Amino acid sequence: MATTTEPSDRWRDPGFLDAAHAWIAARLAERGRSVAGAVEQPHVTDWSTVMRVPTEDGAVWFKANDDTMRHEAAVTALIAPLSAGRVPMPLAGDPRTGWLLLADAGPRLRDIIPRERSLERWHDVLEAYARIQLACEDEVDALLAAGLPDRRLHTLPAAYADLLAQLDDADPRLPDAGAIDDLCARLASYGIRETVQHDDLHDGQVFLGGGAHQVLDWGDACISHPFLTLAVTLEGVVAWGVDDEEGSEDLEPHLAAYLRPYEERYAGDLREAARLAMRLGWVCRAVNGHLPHDPGQTHTRLRMFLDGRP
Repeated sequence: MATTTEPSDRWRDPGFLDAAHAWIAARLAERGRSVAGAVEQPHVTDWSTVMRVPTEDGAVWFKANDDTMRHEAAVTALIAPLSAGRVPMPLAGDPRTGWLLLADAGPRLRDIIPRERSLERWHDVLEAYARIQLACEDEVDALLAAGLPDRRLHTLPAAYADLLAQLDDADPRLPDAGAIDDLCARLASYGIRETVQHDDLHDGQVFLGGGAHQVLDWGDACISHPFLTLAVTLEGVVAWGVDDEEGSEDLEPHLAAYLRPYEERYAGDLREAARLAMRLGWVCRAVNGHLPHDPGQTHTRLRMFLDGRP
C-alpha cells in the first residue's frame, strides 16, 4: 500500500533537525552562549515549527517557516528597531532559510487573562501596536522587498475574485468583486497610509516580556490598510471576552485605544473608517490566510465578513 508524507513531517526529519540544531549552536556561540540541555520541539504545524532551546542564561526559541512565511525573520528584524521595544529584536535570523532565534518573551496574554479576569491589557497592546504601524509607514517598500504579501486596498478586489473562483462551495450571499472594490474605495477615501498589518493578532501572539507587552509571530503579516487588523483582533478575539462568549466584551474602549495614535496623526473621528475596515478585514484575512488543502478557515472568515459571526 502506498503511503503519503504529512507536510509537518519535514520538521521532524533528522536532516532538518541536525541542520537546525547546528545553526542554533553556531548562532549562540557567536553570542558567547551554548545549548545547556535537550532541545524540545513543542510546536509543529504544516507551515512552521518552534523549538525551545535551554541555555545557561535561560531558554531561547527557534522558529522555522515554510516558503509562504519565510519572510518572518527579515520582517521581524525590520520592524523591531521601530517598535519602541514592543517587537523583540531577534537574537539571530537567516533571511535565506527563514530561521529565527528569539529570547524568551515571558508569559502569553492568553495565560495571563484567565488569571486576571480582565481584557484591560489589550488597551496598551492595541495602542502600542498602532504606533508600530505608524512607525512603519515609510518602510512599505522595504517590507515588500523582504517578502511581505501585498494586500493593499487596490489589490483586494482581484484577489477576492480569484479566491472565490477556487472555492467549490462559496456562500451564495457573497458579493462580487465590484462590491469589494466599492468598500475599498470608501476606506481609501479616509487617507490613511497603508503599512504593516499583523493579520493574526490574538492573545497567543502577545507576550509580557520585560514588563512590556510585546507582539510576536509576524509570519501572517502583510502590507494593507492598517485598520483591517481590527477584524481578527477586535471582532474575532476581544469581543468574545474572558470566557469566550460572543459579544460579551464592550469593544469601544479597545477601539478607542487603537485609534488614539491614528487620530493624533490624522486628526478627526476615525470610527466609521474602523467599522468599515472591520468588515473588509475579513476579506483580507480570507485571502491572506487561505490554505487550498484546508478551506474551512476561509469559509469561516467569509462568514465573518457577511455576518460578523462564524
